[in-house]
Amino acid sequence: MNTMGCPANNEIAGTVAEPYRVMIVDDSAVIRGFLTRWLKEEGDIEVVSSASNGVFALREFEKAKPEVVVLDIEMPEMDGMTALPKLIELDRDVKVIMASTLTRRNADISMKAMAKGAADYIPKPESTRDVREKEEFQRELVEKIRALGATRRKKLPASARTASPKVVAKNTETNGQETALKKNLYKDAPILLRKQQPGLIPQVLAIGSSTGGPQALFSVFEKIKGKISLPIFITQHMPATFTAILAEHLTKIFGATCAEAVEGEKVVGGRVYLAPGDWHMTVAKDGAESVIRLNQNPPENFCRPAVDPMLRSLHSVYGSRVLTVILTGMGHDGLKGCELLTSDGGTLIAQDEPSSVVWGMPGAVATAGLCNSVLPLGDIPSAIEKAIQGRPL
Repeated sequence: MNTMGCPANNEIAGTVAEPYRVMIVDDSAVIRGFLTRWLKEEGDIEVVSSASNGVFALREFEKAKPEVVVLDIEMPEMDGMTALPKLIELDRDVKVIMASTLTRRNADISMKAMAKGAADYIPKPESTRDVREKEEFQRELVEKIRALGATRRKKLPASARTASPKVVAKNTETNGQETALKKNLYKDAPILLRKQQPGLIPQVLAIGSSTGGPQALFSVFEKIKGKISLPIFITQHMPATFTAILAEHLTKIFGATCAEAVEGEKVVGGRVYLAPGDWHMTVAKDGAESVIRLNQNPPENFCRPAVDPMLRSLHSVYGSRVLTVILTGMGHDGLKGCELLTSDGGTLIAQDEPSSVVWGMPGAVATAGLCNSVLPLGDIPSAIEKAIQGRPL
C-alpha cells in the first residue's frame, strides 16, 4: 500500500462551483486513457486536454486553460522537465503534479522539478492490474488535484476573487494565553496564538510536512545552515525511494548529515533524521541515551510515515523541550501530536497560508490555537533561531 499522501481538508474537497480543469501529459496512450476515465468519475474534476508530450501540451495549453497539469517525466520530443518551466511561464499559478514510475532516477528528477516550480509529485502504479495499488493511486491523485486546484483558486488575482482578510494583530489576550491574529481563509474563524513559555530552551527540532514540503524544507535548511546544533527530526509524507533522495538533497543544502533514520541508532546533535518512506519514525529512551525506533504500525491520518507518532514519542522523551515546525501539506497530520506538546508548553511554529502550497496541516494547528507563531516560509528560519535561543518569537 502506498501511504505517502494524506487526504485533503473537507473544506477543500468535494463539491465545487466549477470542476477543476485538468490536463494530462503522458506519452502512453494507455495511461492517458485510464487517467481520463478515472478522473471523469469525479463530479468536481474535468479533463480538459490530454497530450502525448510537452510540445503538444504547450500547443493546447492556452486553449484548454488547465488549473492542474499531471505531467509525465520521460516523454519523446519534449520531456517533463523541459516542459515544466514553459508551462509555468504560460501561467505562473498553474499547479503541476509530476508523475513518474517509482525509480531512483525519477525520484531525483521529481525532487529537482519541485525545486523548479512543480507543486507535487505522484508515483505511477507499477501495474494497472493490481487493484489495490490502482485504487490507492487514484485516491491520491484525486486528493492532490482537489487540494491544489482549491489552493490555486484562493490565490487568483484580487480582481478574480473575493478579497481575503489581511493579517492584523489585535494585541488582545484571552485568558492570558492567546492573541487573536487573523481570520482563517477556510473557516472565517480567528487564528489564536499562544504565549511562548519564557526562557524555554528546546533540546530538539521536529518538522512535519507533506504537499509542497520538499520545496519548503530546502528553503528552511538553506537559511539555518551552520546555525543549529540540535538533533532535527523530519517526517515528510513520501514513499521510500523519494525519502532517500530527499535526504541526499538536504545533506547538500544543510552541509551536515541528513539521512533516513535507522532502527536503534543513537540521537546526536547536529544530525538530521528523516522518517523513511512507509515507516513511522519515533524516539525512545535507552538508558541515558535516546535512540531511533522504526515501525510499520497502521497508517495514521492515512499516512505512513506520519507526523503524529513522531511528535508523541518526542514528547515522551523531551517533554516541553521540543520545538515543532509544521510546514505546508494536505490534511491534519500532526495536530494531535502538537496538542500534546503544546499542553506542556512546547513551542510551535506553523507556515502561513499565502506561502503554503496547501494550507492543510499548518492550517489545522493554526486554527486550533496551538501556535506561538504563524509565519511566511521566509521568516521561519529566523524564528527557529530565536526559539532555540529561548528568545521571544
